[in-house]
Amino acid sequence: MNARRAQTGACPSLHLLAALAIFGAGLVSPAAQGRPDREGLGFAGASAYSARHGGSALLVLEGGKVRWEEDGGGPPWDGRRRIFSGTKGFWILAALRAVQDGLFSLDTPVSETLVEWRNDPAKRRIRVRELLNFTSGLEPAFFLHADGLENRNARALFLPLLARPGQAFLYGPASLQVFHEFFRRRLSPRRETPTHFLESRVLSPMGLGRQRYLEDGSGNPLLATGFLLRARQWAAIGEVLLHHGMPLVEPAVLEEALRGSAVNPAFGMGFWNNRAASLPGAREVDVEAMLSRPWRSQDWRNACLWREGPTDLVAAIGSHGQRLYVIPSRGLIVVRQGFSDAFSDGAFLRLLFRGAYDAYPVTAAGSDSPDPSAR
Repeated sequence: MNARRAQTGACPSLHLLAALAIFGAGLVSPAAQGRPDREGLGFAGASAYSARHGGSALLVLEGGKVRWEEDGGGPPWDGRRRIFSGTKGFWILAALRAVQDGLFSLDTPVSETLVEWRNDPAKRRIRVRELLNFTSGLEPAFFLHADGLENRNARALFLPLLARPGQAFLYGPASLQVFHEFFRRRLSPRRETPTHFLESRVLSPMGLGRQRYLEDGSGNPLLATGFLLRARQWAAIGEVLLHHGMPLVEPAVLEEALRGSAVNPAFGMGFWNNRAASLPGAREVDVEAMLSRPWRSQDWRNACLWREGPTDLVAAIGSHGQRLYVIPSRGLIVVRQGFSDAFSDGAFLRLLFRGAYDAYPVTAAGSDSPDPSAR
């Protein structure tokens, strides 16, 4: 990857982050010789690890300043890259904003709006939150990623349940497509679409515009994947997480996306957390590898991303090593892009934060490999 010295001025706003995305700047860190800097960050080691695993971009923002930036260039789409399941986080924020605006609650039964489910004794119990945290019990249905489908939403509505609502974590596009249909119908009286809601309430405040939606024949976007973003553009969602949801949603609303579920405490709604790192039995899990297993053999007990890391670490995880990490207690955002099936969160973060957390006790915080469409 090519790196060069860049300005380290503060970039406190979402709009400024998006504006910065037009530049291909790179930063040479104080750790250029492989030593951690005085704050304990080891950029060179993390950069080398990322490069060995197909890395194409690496961005570190701390305290509103660019601390390190590399961009290998070369991809199509004007430097934008696939973020795969990083796409989910943007739609989750749209859902949470709709909750804050009073359009529905996370505990609203979906069958109140989806009449097709009212006579199904199991499906009529599914709530909005169970669609968003992948505990609805619906078959994941990875075929919904495919092109050429006339109506993904309709196909998703009539999928079978593989488990009772709330009893299993089934990661895949089906639940989000059902949510889109629910959301579409809730917005219909206002003559608004979910895509317009996303763009006006979420993307525009971030300084982002229309995205690649991978629409089906009926115009329904694919919520699970599809966005193409530069590292600095993806960092805009990191700013929202860093500021506990502001200015898009209140902190208490954002917490719903981070807290995890009973069946997978490490995954909230679109985002992964490191809260189990404080537990005596914490298990560092390779998320992409775990998601590649059949759902019945996945084990999320005491799962964390980085055993020695802070429990307020939050991550968006996309296939083949796309990562966005946020540590609010440190005011830090890290975006890593590339293409590899062997990228390890723990290995990368240990190199980046070499020595930074050795002296601090861990305190409690207050991928999606099954994506065969490679989009």
